[in-house]
Amino acid sequence: MDGHDSEDPKQSTADMTAFVQNLLQQMQARFQTMSDSIVTKIDEMGNRINELEQSINDLKAEMGVEGSPSPAAPAKPKQEEGSA
Repeated sequence: MDGHDSEDPKQSTADMTAFVQNLLQQMQARFQTMSDSIVTKIDEMGNRINELEQSINDLKAEMGVEGSPSPAAPAKPKQEEGSA
C-alpha cells in the first residue's frame, strides 16, 4: 500500500500539471482568436471611416463647396457685418 500511495500523489501531480498546461494553451488560443477578431474589426472600421470621408468629400465637390466653411460659420460674420 505504501508503494501505491507514493505513486498516486506523483501521478496526481503530473495529471494536474498536464491539465493546467492544456487549460492555459486553450485560453491562449482563445485570447489570440479574440485579439485577431478585434484587430480585424478595427481595420474594417478604419476602412469604413475612410470610405465615408471620401463620400463626404465627393458630395462636397458635387455641391461646389469644396474648401468653403460650413453653413453655420458664415452666418455669424454676416450678422457682425450687418450690425457694424
